[in-house]
Amino acid sequence: MRQDAETRGERPQPEVLWYFVASLIDPHDATRSVRLLTFARRELGAEPKVGGWLDGDIVDLGAALRRAHPEDGFPTSLRSLVATGPSGFAVARRALDVAAKARVGDGVRLRRDEVLLLPPIPDTRLFFCVGKNNKSHLNELMRNQLIKEIPKEPTGFVKLSSVMVGDDAAVVRPHGITTLDYEPELTFVIGKRAFNVAKAGALPYIAGITLTNDLTARQVQKQEVASGTRFWTSKNMPGFGPVGPYIITLDEVADPHDLWITCAVNGEQRMRVHTGDMIFRIGEVLEHFSRWMPFEPGDLIAMGAPAGVAVGQPNAEELYLRPGDVVEIAIEGFAPLRTRIVAPEEEEA
Repeated sequence: MRQDAETRGERPQPEVLWYFVASLIDPHDATRSVRLLTFARRELGAEPKVGGWLDGDIVDLGAALRRAHPEDGFPTSLRSLVATGPSGFAVARRALDVAAKARVGDGVRLRRDEVLLLPPIPDTRLFFCVGKNNKSHLNELMRNQLIKEIPKEPTGFVKLSSVMVGDDAAVVRPHGITTLDYEPELTFVIGKRAFNVAKAGALPYIAGITLTNDLTARQVQKQEVASGTRFWTSKNMPGFGPVGPYIITLDEVADPHDLWITCAVNGEQRMRVHTGDMIFRIGEVLEHFSRWMPFEPGDLIAMGAPAGVAVGQPNAEELYLRPGDVVEIAIEGFAPLRTRIVAPEEEEA
């Protein structure tokens, strides 16, 4: 007869304790909004930790929970936390309540400049991108020979998880690339396994939203389209996937298709676009692709660029990103995702 760890006199593993604690908490407890992230302290070799955003400070959620409940475990990755669903988010809210009473610098609550923000889910299994999902943007692409057809159903491509970077990352504009463009995209985070999902029932599969700046080398993209290759090298150069700065849970967003997204370069606003302009919404995207391809907790779905990117403007050559530029994309009302463009010789160790 099998015995559990407690019966055998062994201490359960932290992850086991965590799931037990999560099961005891009311998943509808929403006393504090929760914005989730992954961070690391700036010292060499620091391990990534699951964090939260609190009034511009960073909270070590595991440390906060241990302060209130020393015997409790906590997930070692945000992907694990997301997989627990609403009950896991409720535990994160409890940890944020503890941190709200803590002093900055006490090991629980840290200043933003003390840490590096990594992509919210750095170990995502799938970074899926919807293509050609805005009518005005389609017109931009067609004028510049970057697509040849108008899609009748959702289309997509994969961005490598290895190109993801977090907030305030320095991204190298590679040698020879002169048409580096920005693409601010609303990105959905899958919260539970999604297979054969009907569009009307899609939202329960979503854990939250974040942002992706789908950086693109336009001249390479044009070459790929001409050769029949779809958006591979042009979107997968090192650092071409800024994501973050955090995950916003859907209890903070009444309708993810009723948001304004902005893009500024060096403080000058380049775009202000509405997420309602998408051709295919998340329900249609999830229904279409999950017929044959399951999505798992922590997978990302970037919903496509809106109109207004540099390539579509008459003065595009002036707008393409150069070393020294700072790009900020944001969902209005939330912290921006900041990216610094640098030359190859300026690449940080």
